[in-house]
Formats: sequence, C-alpha cells, structure tokens
Amino acid sequence: MKNLKKIIVLSVLSLATLSCSKSDNVANDVVLEFNNTFKETTIVLGDAHSINATKNTSAEGQVHHFSELKYVVSNIRLVKTDGQEVPYNINNLDDGAVVVNQSKPETLKYVLQNIPAGDYKQIKFGLGVKPELNTLDQERFPKFYALAGANDTSMMWEWGTGYRFTKIEGFYDTDNKTLSVHTGSTLEESEDDTTVLVQGVNAYREIVLNLPSTVSVGNTKPIIRIKADFDKLLNGKIYTIKLDANNAIPNIHTAVNMTKFVDNLGGNGTNDVTGMFSIISVNN
Repeated sequence: MKNLKKIIVLSVLSLATLSCSKSDNVANDVVLEFNNTFKETTIVLGDAHSINATKNTSAEGQVHHFSELKYVVSNIRLVKTDGQEVPYNINNLDDGAVVVNQSKPETLKYVLQNIPAGDYKQIKFGLGVKPELNTLDQERFPKFYALAGANDTSMMWEWGTGYRFTKIEGFYDTDNKTLSVHTGSTLEESEDDTTVLVQGVNAYREIVLNLPSTVSVGNTKPIIRIKADFDKLLNGKIYTIKLDANNAIPNIHTAVNMTKFVDNLGGNGTNDVTGMFSIISVNN
C-alpha cells in the first residue's frame, strides 16, 4: 500500500514538473498596441476645417491638428530579465517592420510571432529604418517596399534612395496654415567626389522603454500598449519649436530644422532614448 502511494505521489510530481516545463518553454506571440495621442487624448485626424479633429496647443500657443500621421517602427528587440536580447526579424523589413498609420486601425496592432518563452523587462525598437537597410530595395523586401510606397502611404522620398521615417500633415494657427513634417535620413555629396552620395543626416533613432511590469511569454499572448505622444513634436524634451514659414513644410525646413523634429519624436540617443514613446500598460 505504501509503495502504491509512493508511485501515485511520484506520478503527480512528474506530471506537475512536465506541465511546468511545457509552460516555461512554449513560444507565443506578443502584441504591440500603439496609441497615438496629444498628451492623454487619442488623436482624431481631420481636414483643415474639421470640427472633430483633435486639436493641440503648443508651448508657443500655436493650435494645430493633423490630417495624416504615419511612422515606421523596425529593428524590434525584447530584453529578458537576465539581460538577454531577443531580436525580432531585425534584418528583414518584410517580417520585422510596420508603417503605423493613424488612419488604418489595423496597423496600430503589430504581432510579434513565436517569441521565445521567458520573462521580459524591456523593449527596444527603431523609429525609422537603420542605415544598413535604408535603401528602396524592392527585390529584397517587396512587401515592405509596396507598403511604404502605396498611394495612401507614400513613405518614400521622391528625390532619394531611402524611406521616410515619419510623415505628418496638418494645419496650424487660426488660419489653418499648412503643417507638413517629413523626417528621414538624408544624402549629401561626398567631399572627395561630388558625383558620389554619402550619408548626411542620420534620422534613425533607437527607442528604449522599460516595462512597468514583467512580460511573461508562455501560455498566454501578452499585450504591450505603447503611447506615442505627438505633443512632443513641438513641445519636446530637447526643443520647443515654433512653426513658421521656415520650418513648417519639408521643402523649406533645413536638415538642421528637421533634426529638431527628429530629436523631439525619437530622442537624441544620448540623454533621451524614449522621445515621444512610453509604456501605457502590460497585459499578460
């Protein structure tokens, strides 16, 4: 009888161990949900005279709203509690990058598939496309190329060989002057050979966000809700920007002016690695 009890206890323990082991080693999806806001208010887009569009007031007192809002997220990595970094298709724009488009709700949720089981404390991603992939390579990344170049997306420079990283269209001041902010890396002539183009402004930014609680990947599909606060476009941690004829449209604002928008949205990479982004919540 005692032997039978021992066998039963050992069997239960074995099953429990097997169950825990199975749970601990199940890869699962992680969902990134992007909420684009002015401060705490989710942005509603609208034309020049829209009464429904979300209006925001900058530190300089300029009222503005958006008619178009898009940005590229790529080079995504999750960091485990032990510091191990788990990359997600970081060299494949087709499977590891998304154009977040406020007018398309389906783009506001991005699913990271088959993430290894474990506990995660941090997420890293790029705002834009890292320099080594920032070429309009239709053959290598046909899906992303088509997505970025679509008529309703237009996340490619007309004059260059790379992608736009953010594209904001809208209006400002009481007379609804045009607001158009396009950011992305630039090219310039080489000092040694003016027929050769080299990297000019590098507008790619690395975002690093600590998670408020541990994301546990295993039997459940965790959700990480990320806020992108576009109040920071003009009211950034680094620059306070006043819109005028010299910076409100892309064919006028210089690379220096563009970099101010880039640093406000994506941080400067040194004392600011979060830019406009923050974590709203984690749901395991």
